[in-house]
Amino acid sequence: MVATQQEKSFDVQTAPVKFLIVDDDVVSVMAVKRALKKLKIINPVTIARDGQHALNILRGDCGEDSLLSPYLVTLDLNMPRMNGFEFLEEVRKDPKLHPAVIFVLSTSDAPTDVAAAYESNIAGYIVKDDLGDSFVKALEMIDAYTKVVEMPR
Repeated sequence: MVATQQEKSFDVQTAPVKFLIVDDDVVSVMAVKRALKKLKIINPVTIARDGQHALNILRGDCGEDSLLSPYLVTLDLNMPRMNGFEFLEEVRKDPKLHPAVIFVLSTSDAPTDVAAAYESNIAGYIVKDDLGDSFVKALEMIDAYTKVVEMPR
């Protein structure tokens, strides 16, 4: 008996999406972690305190292996040393990092910031004006995104 395409089963193993939180604000980082815990999201989480630190993590320049795909970056814009816009510029210039999925989580709702971020091919822009229920809903949407969308590998 020959199995048809419908009768065949495929066991595809996919790695969980890792979250890279790029934010210098300890309170914001704790809010993201609390929201992930509240939503029972157990994906691995790595924290970077600024854009340069995040680049080091993604490129493996931190004395450890680079963060392997699939990963999703949440990015604050206003940080010391290397801000979010500088980070986006570096990521989009780097052929290995260019496909990175990046969501901006920023306190800035300035139209110029939103437009500039989208010009760097971000996946979404979320204003951190409320670290309560709306923030949890935003992270819930990001979690759903990682489960529905095929991530670059």
